[in-house]
Amino acid sequence: MTPPLPRTRLLGYGVGSVGTGVFSALPGLLLLYYLTDVLGVAAGLAGLVLVLPKVWDMLVDPAIGVASDREAVRTGHRTRLMLTGALALPVLFAAMFAAPVLAPGWSAVWVGCAFVLATTAFNLFQVPYVALPAEISPRRDQRARAMSWRVVCLTLGILAAGGLAPAVVEWAGGGRAGHLVMGAAIGLVLGAALVASTAGTRWIVSRPGPRTLGPVAALRAARGNRAFFRLALAFALQALAVSVMLAAAPYVATYRLGAYGLTSAMFVCVVGPSLVAVPAWSAAARRFGTVRCYLAAVAAMTAAALLLLPAVLSERAVPVLAVTGLVGLCYTGLQLLPLSLLPETVREDAGRSGQAQAGTFTGMWTGLETGAMALGPGLFAAVLSLTAFRSAEVSVAVTQPDSALTGIGAGFTLLPAALLLASLPPLLAFRRGDRGDRPLEPAGTEPDTDPGDRSAT
Repeated sequence: MTPPLPRTRLLGYGVGSVGTGVFSALPGLLLLYYLTDVLGVAAGLAGLVLVLPKVWDMLVDPAIGVASDREAVRTGHRTRLMLTGALALPVLFAAMFAAPVLAPGWSAVWVGCAFVLATTAFNLFQVPYVALPAEISPRRDQRARAMSWRVVCLTLGILAAGGLAPAVVEWAGGGRAGHLVMGAAIGLVLGAALVASTAGTRWIVSRPGPRTLGPVAALRAARGNRAFFRLALAFALQALAVSVMLAAAPYVATYRLGAYGLTSAMFVCVVGPSLVAVPAWSAAARRFGTVRCYLAAVAAMTAAALLLLPAVLSERAVPVLAVTGLVGLCYTGLQLLPLSLLPETVREDAGRSGQAQAGTFTGMWTGLETGAMALGPGLFAAVLSLTAFRSAEVSVAVTQPDSALTGIGAGFTLLPAALLLASLPPLLAFRRGDRGDRPLEPAGTEPDTDPGDRSAT
Protein backbone atom coordinates (compact mmCIF):
# COMPACT_ATOMS: atom_id res chain seq x y z
CA MET A 1 0.00 0.00 0.00
CA THR A 2 1.35 3.42 -0.93
CA PRO A 3 1.78 5.63 2.19
CA PRO A 4 0.26 9.13 2.43
CA LEU A 5 2.31 12.03 1.09
CA PRO A 6 4.23 13.86 3.84
CA ARG A 7 3.56 17.57 4.31
CA THR A 8 7.07 18.53 3.23
CA ARG A 9 6.47 17.00 -0.19
CA LEU A 10 3.02 18.55 -0.47
CA LEU A 11 4.52 21.94 0.37
CA GLY A 12 7.37 21.41 -2.09
CA TYR A 13 4.80 20.94 -4.82
CA GLY A 14 2.33 23.57 -3.66
CA VAL A 15 4.80 26.45 -3.27
CA GLY A 16 5.14 26.65 -7.03
CA SER A 17 1.57 27.90 -7.18
CA VAL A 18 2.55 30.95 -5.18
CA GLY A 19 4.55 31.98 -8.24
CA THR A 20 2.01 30.82 -10.81
CA GLY A 21 -0.73 32.65 -8.90
CA VAL A 22 1.27 35.87 -8.95
CA PHE A 23 1.89 35.72 -12.69
CA SER A 24 -1.61 34.57 -13.56
CA ALA A 25 -3.19 37.45 -11.64
CA LEU A 26 -0.98 40.48 -12.13
CA PRO A 27 -0.94 40.97 -15.92
CA GLY A 28 -4.72 40.66 -15.96
CA LEU A 29 -5.07 43.03 -13.03
CA LEU A 30 -2.55 45.75 -13.85
CA LEU A 31 -1.18 45.50 -17.38
CA LEU A 32 -4.18 46.95 -19.23
CA TYR A 33 -4.40 49.84 -16.75
CA TYR A 34 -0.62 50.37 -17.08
CA LEU A 35 -0.97 50.65 -20.85
CA THR A 36 -4.01 52.97 -20.96
CA ASP A 37 -3.54 55.15 -17.87
CA VAL A 38 0.26 55.25 -17.46
CA LEU A 39 1.66 54.91 -20.99
CA GLY A 40 -1.32 56.55 -22.75
CA VAL A 41 -1.95 53.67 -25.17
CA ALA A 42 -5.42 53.70 -26.77
CA ALA A 43 -7.76 51.07 -25.31
CA GLY A 44 -8.15 49.18 -28.58
CA LEU A 45 -4.40 48.91 -29.16
CA ALA A 46 -3.83 47.99 -25.52
CA GLY A 47 -6.29 45.13 -25.90
CA LEU A 48 -4.43 43.83 -28.94
CA VAL A 49 -1.15 43.97 -27.01
CA LEU A 50 -2.62 41.67 -24.39
CA VAL A 51 -4.44 39.27 -26.71
CA LEU A 52 -2.08 38.72 -29.63
CA PRO A 53 0.81 37.30 -27.53
CA LYS A 54 -1.54 34.66 -26.22
CA VAL A 55 -2.22 33.39 -29.73
CA TRP A 56 1.43 32.36 -29.71
CA ASP A 57 0.99 30.75 -26.29
CA MET A 58 -2.00 28.71 -27.39
CA LEU A 59 0.13 27.32 -30.22
CA VAL A 60 3.31 26.71 -28.25
CA ASP A 61 1.88 25.27 -25.01
CA PRO A 62 0.88 21.88 -26.52
CA ALA A 63 4.37 21.64 -27.97
CA ILE A 64 5.84 22.34 -24.52
CA GLY A 65 3.63 19.58 -23.14
CA VAL A 66 4.91 17.08 -25.69
CA ALA A 67 8.49 18.18 -24.99
CA SER A 68 7.87 17.64 -21.27
CA ASP A 69 6.64 14.09 -21.91
CA ARG A 70 9.66 13.37 -24.08
CA GLU A 71 11.99 14.69 -21.35
CA ALA A 72 10.21 12.50 -18.80
CA VAL A 73 10.64 9.40 -21.01
CA ARG A 74 14.39 10.08 -21.25
CA THR A 75 15.10 11.16 -17.65
CA GLY A 76 12.13 10.18 -15.49
CA HIS A 77 11.65 13.82 -14.47
CA ARG A 78 10.30 17.13 -15.81
CA THR A 79 12.85 19.37 -14.10
CA ARG A 80 14.77 20.89 -17.00
CA LEU A 81 11.91 22.83 -18.54
CA MET A 82 10.62 23.92 -15.13
CA LEU A 83 14.01 25.31 -14.11
CA THR A 84 14.48 27.13 -17.42
CA GLY A 85 11.16 28.94 -16.98
CA ALA A 86 11.79 29.64 -13.30
CA LEU A 87 15.09 31.39 -14.00
CA ALA A 88 13.94 33.41 -17.02
CA LEU A 89 10.54 34.63 -15.82
CA PRO A 90 11.60 37.13 -13.10
CA VAL A 91 13.66 39.25 -15.50
CA LEU A 92 11.04 39.17 -18.22
CA PHE A 93 8.24 40.02 -15.80
CA ALA A 94 10.13 43.11 -14.63
CA ALA A 95 10.66 44.12 -18.28
CA MET A 96 6.89 44.17 -18.87
CA PHE A 97 6.57 47.13 -16.48
CA ALA A 98 9.82 48.84 -17.52
CA ALA A 99 8.78 50.48 -20.80
CA PRO A 100 11.16 53.33 -21.72
CA VAL A 101 9.84 56.82 -22.40
CA LEU A 102 8.59 56.43 -25.97
CA ALA A 103 5.56 57.36 -28.01
CA PRO A 104 2.52 55.33 -26.87
CA GLY A 105 2.64 53.07 -29.95
CA TRP A 106 6.26 52.09 -29.34
CA SER A 107 5.57 51.63 -25.64
CA ALA A 108 2.86 49.18 -26.63
CA VAL A 109 5.37 47.27 -28.80
CA TRP A 110 7.81 47.07 -25.88
CA VAL A 111 5.18 45.74 -23.48
CA GLY A 112 3.86 43.29 -26.07
CA CYS A 113 7.29 41.80 -26.79
CA ALA A 114 8.14 41.50 -23.11
CA PHE A 115 4.75 39.89 -22.46
CA VAL A 116 5.31 37.27 -25.19
CA LEU A 117 8.69 36.29 -23.75
CA ALA A 118 7.45 36.32 -20.14
CA THR A 119 4.43 34.12 -20.84
CA THR A 120 6.59 31.68 -22.80
CA ALA A 121 8.97 31.42 -19.83
CA PHE A 122 6.00 31.03 -17.49
CA ASN A 123 4.61 28.16 -19.53
CA LEU A 124 7.97 26.37 -19.62
CA PHE A 125 7.43 26.03 -15.87
CA GLN A 126 3.64 25.80 -15.73
CA VAL A 127 2.99 23.05 -18.27
CA PRO A 128 5.21 20.35 -16.66
CA TYR A 129 4.21 21.62 -13.20
CA VAL A 130 0.51 21.03 -13.90
CA ALA A 131 1.35 17.55 -15.20
CA LEU A 132 2.86 16.47 -11.88
CA PRO A 133 -0.38 15.81 -9.89
CA ALA A 134 -1.24 12.91 -12.20
CA GLU A 135 2.11 11.37 -11.23
CA ILE A 136 2.52 12.47 -7.61
CA SER A 137 0.76 9.39 -6.19
CA PRO A 138 -1.19 6.36 -7.43
CA ARG A 139 -3.80 7.10 -4.73
CA ARG A 140 -6.64 9.38 -5.74
CA ASP A 141 -7.14 10.79 -2.23
CA GLN A 142 -3.46 11.82 -2.15
CA ARG A 143 -3.72 13.49 -5.55
CA ALA A 144 -6.71 15.41 -4.16
CA ARG A 145 -4.64 16.44 -1.13
CA ALA A 146 -1.91 17.73 -3.42
CA MET A 147 -4.45 19.83 -5.32
CA SER A 148 -5.79 21.29 -2.05
CA TRP A 149 -2.27 22.35 -1.09
CA ARG A 150 -1.75 23.75 -4.53
CA VAL A 151 -4.93 25.85 -4.41
CA VAL A 152 -4.06 27.19 -0.94
CA CYS A 153 -0.64 28.26 -2.23
CA LEU A 154 -2.22 29.60 -5.41
CA THR A 155 -4.55 31.68 -3.23
CA LEU A 156 -1.63 33.04 -1.24
CA GLY A 157 0.16 33.99 -4.46
CA ILE A 158 -2.87 35.69 -5.94
CA LEU A 159 -3.57 37.43 -2.63
CA ALA A 160 -0.01 38.69 -2.37
CA ALA A 161 -0.02 39.84 -5.98
CA GLY A 162 -3.36 41.60 -6.00
CA GLY A 163 -3.16 42.91 -2.47
CA LEU A 164 0.43 44.12 -2.43
CA ALA A 165 1.33 45.00 -6.02
CA PRO A 166 -1.00 48.04 -6.34
CA ALA A 167 0.14 49.15 -2.89
CA VAL A 168 3.79 48.90 -3.96
CA VAL A 169 3.00 50.97 -7.06
CA GLU A 170 1.51 53.72 -4.92
CA TRP A 171 4.25 53.50 -2.28
CA ALA A 172 6.89 53.95 -4.99
CA GLY A 173 5.21 57.10 -6.31
CA GLY A 174 2.83 55.65 -8.92
CA GLY A 175 3.22 56.13 -12.65
CA ARG A 176 6.21 54.69 -14.49
CA ALA A 177 8.51 54.66 -11.45
CA GLY A 178 5.98 52.90 -9.25
CA HIS A 179 5.34 50.18 -11.80
CA LEU A 180 9.08 49.72 -12.39
CA VAL A 181 9.70 49.12 -8.67
CA MET A 182 6.70 46.79 -8.46
CA GLY A 183 7.88 44.73 -11.45
CA ALA A 184 11.33 44.22 -9.95
CA ALA A 185 10.01 43.32 -6.49
CA ILE A 186 7.37 40.89 -7.74
CA GLY A 187 9.91 39.33 -10.11
CA LEU A 188 12.04 38.34 -7.12
CA VAL A 189 9.03 36.71 -5.45
CA LEU A 190 8.25 34.81 -8.65
CA GLY A 191 11.77 33.50 -8.98
CA ALA A 192 12.01 32.35 -5.38
CA ALA A 193 8.73 30.41 -5.49
CA LEU A 194 9.34 28.72 -8.84
CA VAL A 195 12.93 27.69 -8.11
CA ALA A 196 11.92 26.32 -4.69
CA SER A 197 9.17 24.20 -6.25
CA THR A 198 11.47 22.91 -8.98
CA ALA A 199 13.87 21.68 -6.30
CA GLY A 200 11.04 20.40 -4.11
CA THR A 201 9.48 18.16 -6.78
CA ARG A 202 12.58 16.40 -8.10
CA TRP A 203 11.52 13.29 -6.18
CA ILE A 204 8.43 12.81 -8.38
CA VAL A 205 9.05 10.04 -10.90
CA SER A 206 7.34 10.72 -14.23
CA ARG A 207 6.39 7.68 -16.27
CA PRO A 208 4.74 8.72 -19.52
CA GLY A 209 4.74 6.35 -22.41
CA PRO A 210 5.25 3.51 -22.94
CA ARG A 211 6.59 5.08 -26.13
CA THR A 212 7.81 8.51 -27.17
CA LEU A 213 5.44 10.28 -29.54
CA GLY A 214 6.06 13.24 -31.81
CA PRO A 215 3.86 16.33 -31.46
CA VAL A 216 1.34 15.31 -34.13
CA ALA A 217 1.07 11.72 -32.93
CA ALA A 218 0.72 12.84 -29.30
CA LEU A 219 -2.13 15.22 -30.11
CA ARG A 220 -3.80 12.56 -32.26
CA ALA A 221 -3.63 10.08 -29.37
CA ALA A 222 -5.15 12.67 -27.02
CA ARG A 223 -8.04 13.49 -29.32
CA GLY A 224 -10.35 10.77 -28.02
CA ASN A 225 -10.37 12.07 -24.42
CA ARG A 226 -13.79 13.74 -24.57
CA ALA A 227 -13.99 14.17 -20.79
CA PHE A 228 -10.80 16.24 -20.81
CA PHE A 229 -11.91 18.56 -23.59
CA ARG A 230 -15.33 19.16 -22.03
CA LEU A 231 -13.72 20.00 -18.69
CA ALA A 232 -11.07 22.19 -20.33
CA LEU A 233 -13.66 24.19 -22.29
CA ALA A 234 -15.75 24.83 -19.18
CA PHE A 235 -12.68 25.87 -17.21
CA ALA A 236 -11.42 28.16 -19.99
CA LEU A 237 -14.74 30.03 -20.15
CA GLN A 238 -14.69 30.47 -16.38
CA ALA A 239 -11.09 31.68 -16.49
CA LEU A 240 -12.14 34.16 -19.16
CA ALA A 241 -14.90 35.48 -16.89
CA VAL A 242 -12.51 35.88 -13.97
CA SER A 243 -9.93 37.55 -16.22
CA VAL A 244 -12.49 40.13 -17.37
CA MET A 245 -13.29 40.95 -13.74
CA LEU A 246 -9.60 41.30 -12.88
CA ALA A 247 -8.99 43.67 -15.78
CA ALA A 248 -12.02 45.77 -14.83
CA ALA A 249 -11.19 46.07 -11.12
CA PRO A 250 -8.74 49.04 -11.32
CA TYR A 251 -11.21 50.93 -13.54
CA VAL A 252 -14.09 50.27 -11.12
CA ALA A 253 -11.93 51.44 -8.22
CA THR A 254 -10.74 54.56 -10.04
CA TYR A 255 -13.79 55.74 -11.96
CA ARG A 256 -16.78 54.28 -10.04
CA LEU A 257 -15.48 54.31 -6.47
CA GLY A 258 -13.10 57.27 -6.83
CA ALA A 259 -9.91 55.71 -5.45
CA TYR A 260 -7.40 53.55 -7.33
CA GLY A 261 -6.10 52.33 -3.97
CA LEU A 262 -9.31 50.35 -3.50
CA THR A 263 -8.03 47.93 -6.16
CA SER A 264 -6.01 46.16 -3.46
CA ALA A 265 -8.99 46.01 -1.11
CA MET A 266 -11.23 44.59 -3.84
CA PHE A 267 -8.66 41.95 -4.66
CA VAL A 268 -8.20 40.94 -1.03
CA CYS A 269 -11.97 40.59 -0.66
CA VAL A 270 -12.09 38.28 -3.70
CA VAL A 271 -9.13 36.09 -2.80
CA GLY A 272 -9.01 36.27 1.01
CA PRO A 273 -12.04 34.01 1.63
CA SER A 274 -10.31 31.25 -0.33
CA LEU A 275 -8.17 30.39 2.69
CA VAL A 276 -11.34 29.37 4.51
CA ALA A 277 -13.22 28.08 1.48
CA VAL A 278 -10.63 25.49 0.32
CA PRO A 279 -11.26 23.03 3.17
CA ALA A 280 -15.01 23.66 2.91
CA TRP A 281 -15.13 22.90 -0.84
CA SER A 282 -12.86 19.86 -0.30
CA ALA A 283 -15.18 18.46 2.36
CA ALA A 284 -18.25 19.12 0.22
CA ALA A 285 -16.64 17.37 -2.77
CA ARG A 286 -15.91 14.27 -0.67
CA ARG A 287 -19.50 14.14 0.54
CA PHE A 288 -21.56 15.21 -2.46
CA GLY A 289 -19.28 14.59 -5.46
CA THR A 290 -16.80 16.88 -7.17
CA VAL A 291 -18.85 17.66 -10.28
CA ARG A 292 -22.03 18.44 -8.32
CA CYS A 293 -20.11 20.91 -6.18
CA TYR A 294 -18.47 22.34 -9.29
CA LEU A 295 -21.88 23.04 -10.83
CA ALA A 296 -23.02 24.67 -7.58
CA ALA A 297 -19.92 26.90 -7.56
CA VAL A 298 -20.56 28.07 -11.14
CA ALA A 299 -24.21 28.89 -10.36
CA ALA A 300 -23.30 30.77 -7.19
CA MET A 301 -20.51 32.69 -8.95
CA THR A 302 -22.94 33.76 -11.69
CA ALA A 303 -25.41 35.04 -9.10
CA ALA A 304 -22.65 36.92 -7.28
CA ALA A 305 -21.49 38.59 -10.51
CA LEU A 306 -25.04 39.81 -11.13
CA LEU A 307 -25.30 41.11 -7.55
CA LEU A 308 -22.19 43.20 -8.19
CA LEU A 309 -24.04 45.40 -10.70
CA PRO A 310 -26.29 47.25 -8.23
CA ALA A 311 -23.36 47.48 -5.82
CA VAL A 312 -21.19 49.17 -8.47
CA LEU A 313 -24.01 51.48 -9.53
CA SER A 314 -24.33 52.66 -5.93
CA GLU A 315 -20.71 53.93 -6.18
CA ARG A 316 -20.13 53.02 -2.55
CA ALA A 317 -17.14 50.95 -1.52
CA VAL A 318 -18.76 48.89 1.27
CA PRO A 319 -21.41 47.14 -0.90
CA VAL A 320 -18.86 46.44 -3.63
CA LEU A 321 -16.35 44.97 -1.18
CA ALA A 322 -19.05 42.87 0.51
CA VAL A 323 -20.22 41.28 -2.73
CA THR A 324 -16.65 40.71 -3.92
CA GLY A 325 -16.16 38.66 -0.74
CA LEU A 326 -19.04 36.45 -1.87
CA VAL A 327 -17.39 36.19 -5.30
CA GLY A 328 -14.25 35.00 -3.54
CA LEU A 329 -16.01 32.08 -1.86
CA CYS A 330 -17.31 30.90 -5.23
CA TYR A 331 -14.03 31.57 -7.04
CA THR A 332 -12.27 29.07 -4.78
CA GLY A 333 -14.57 26.32 -6.04
CA LEU A 334 -13.83 27.30 -9.65
CA GLN A 335 -10.13 26.78 -8.93
CA LEU A 336 -10.05 23.71 -6.68
CA LEU A 337 -12.71 21.49 -8.25
CA PRO A 338 -11.68 21.50 -11.94
CA LEU A 339 -8.02 21.16 -10.97
CA SER A 340 -8.97 18.14 -8.85
CA LEU A 341 -10.76 16.59 -11.84
CA LEU A 342 -7.98 17.27 -14.37
CA PRO A 343 -5.50 14.56 -13.23
CA GLU A 344 -8.33 12.03 -13.11
CA THR A 345 -9.23 12.63 -16.77
CA VAL A 346 -5.54 12.23 -17.66
CA ARG A 347 -5.13 8.98 -15.76
CA GLU A 348 -8.40 7.48 -17.01
CA ASP A 349 -7.41 8.28 -20.58
CA ALA A 350 -4.25 6.22 -20.17
CA GLY A 351 -6.43 3.14 -19.74
CA ARG A 352 -8.37 4.04 -22.91
CA SER A 353 -5.41 4.78 -25.18
CA GLY A 354 -2.61 2.79 -23.56
CA GLN A 355 -0.46 5.93 -23.71
CA ALA A 356 0.11 8.01 -20.55
CA GLN A 357 0.97 11.57 -21.61
CA ALA A 358 0.21 13.99 -18.80
CA GLY A 359 2.37 16.74 -20.31
CA THR A 360 0.48 16.72 -23.59
CA PHE A 361 -2.85 17.19 -21.83
CA THR A 362 -1.60 19.85 -19.45
CA GLY A 363 0.00 21.68 -22.36
CA MET A 364 -3.39 21.94 -24.01
CA TRP A 365 -5.03 22.87 -20.68
CA THR A 366 -2.46 25.60 -20.00
CA GLY A 367 -2.78 26.94 -23.54
CA LEU A 368 -6.54 27.33 -23.13
CA GLU A 369 -6.18 28.85 -19.66
CA THR A 370 -3.49 31.36 -20.58
CA GLY A 371 -5.36 32.28 -23.74
CA ALA A 372 -8.50 32.90 -21.71
CA MET A 373 -6.65 34.93 -19.10
CA ALA A 374 -5.23 37.18 -21.83
CA LEU A 375 -8.42 37.40 -23.83
CA GLY A 376 -10.23 38.74 -20.74
CA PRO A 377 -8.39 42.09 -20.70
CA GLY A 378 -8.80 42.21 -24.48
CA LEU A 379 -12.56 41.77 -24.17
CA PHE A 380 -12.75 44.43 -21.49
CA ALA A 381 -10.59 46.75 -23.62
CA ALA A 382 -13.10 46.25 -26.44
CA VAL A 383 -15.89 47.29 -24.06
CA LEU A 384 -13.89 50.41 -23.14
CA SER A 385 -13.29 51.22 -26.80
CA LEU A 386 -16.96 50.75 -27.74
CA THR A 387 -18.10 52.98 -24.87
CA ALA A 388 -15.72 55.86 -25.73
CA PHE A 389 -13.25 55.44 -22.86
CA ARG A 390 -10.58 58.18 -22.92
CA SER A 391 -6.99 56.99 -22.47
CA ALA A 392 -4.32 59.39 -21.24
CA GLU A 393 -0.85 59.35 -19.73
CA VAL A 394 -0.77 59.36 -15.96
CA SER A 395 0.15 63.06 -15.76
CA VAL A 396 -2.95 64.11 -17.72
CA ALA A 397 -6.28 64.47 -15.89
CA VAL A 398 -9.26 63.08 -17.81
CA THR A 399 -13.01 62.92 -17.24
CA GLN A 400 -14.78 59.87 -18.59
CA PRO A 401 -18.14 60.17 -20.39
CA ASP A 402 -21.23 58.48 -18.97
CA SER A 403 -21.04 55.82 -21.68
CA ALA A 404 -17.58 54.76 -20.49
CA LEU A 405 -18.74 54.62 -16.86
CA THR A 406 -21.64 52.39 -17.93
CA GLY A 407 -19.27 50.17 -19.89
CA ILE A 408 -16.96 49.79 -16.89
CA GLY A 409 -19.85 48.64 -14.70
CA ALA A 410 -21.32 46.25 -17.27
CA GLY A 411 -17.93 44.83 -18.19
CA PHE A 412 -17.22 44.09 -14.53
CA THR A 413 -20.53 42.30 -13.89
CA LEU A 414 -22.77 41.36 -16.82
CA LEU A 415 -20.06 40.15 -19.19
CA PRO A 416 -18.50 37.73 -16.64
CA ALA A 417 -21.97 36.44 -15.73
CA ALA A 418 -22.70 35.66 -19.38
CA LEU A 419 -19.40 33.80 -19.76
CA LEU A 420 -20.07 31.74 -16.63
CA LEU A 421 -23.47 30.74 -17.99
CA ALA A 422 -21.80 29.73 -21.28
CA SER A 423 -19.55 27.32 -19.34
CA LEU A 424 -22.50 25.27 -18.08
CA PRO A 425 -23.28 23.23 -21.25
CA PRO A 426 -19.79 21.63 -21.53
CA LEU A 427 -19.74 21.05 -17.78
CA LEU A 428 -23.14 19.35 -17.90
CA ALA A 429 -21.89 17.21 -20.80
CA PHE A 430 -18.86 16.31 -18.68
CA ARG A 431 -21.18 15.27 -15.85
CA ARG A 432 -23.27 13.10 -18.15
CA GLY A 433 -20.04 11.34 -19.05
CA ASP A 434 -19.87 10.30 -15.36
CA ARG A 435 -16.26 11.36 -14.95
CA GLY A 436 -15.16 12.05 -11.40
CA ASP A 437 -18.67 12.64 -10.01
CA ARG A 438 -18.24 10.35 -7.06
CA PRO A 439 -16.89 10.91 -3.54
CA LEU A 440 -13.14 10.60 -3.23
CA GLU A 441 -12.10 7.25 -1.83
CA PRO A 442 -10.85 7.17 1.77
CA ALA A 443 -7.13 6.85 2.18
CA GLY A 444 -5.84 3.45 1.21
CA THR A 445 -8.90 2.12 -0.60
CA GLU A 446 -7.70 2.72 -4.13
CA PRO A 447 -5.39 0.12 -5.67
CA ASP A 448 -1.75 1.17 -5.95
CA THR A 449 -1.65 1.03 -9.73
CA ASP A 450 -0.39 3.64 -12.10
CA PRO A 451 -1.82 3.93 -15.65
CA GLY A 452 1.56 5.17 -16.77
CA ASP A 453 3.21 1.96 -15.67
CA ARG A 454 2.29 -0.66 -18.28
CA SER A 455 3.98 -3.39 -16.24
CA ALA A 456 1.06 -3.26 -13.79
CA THR A 457 -1.10 -4.94 -16.42
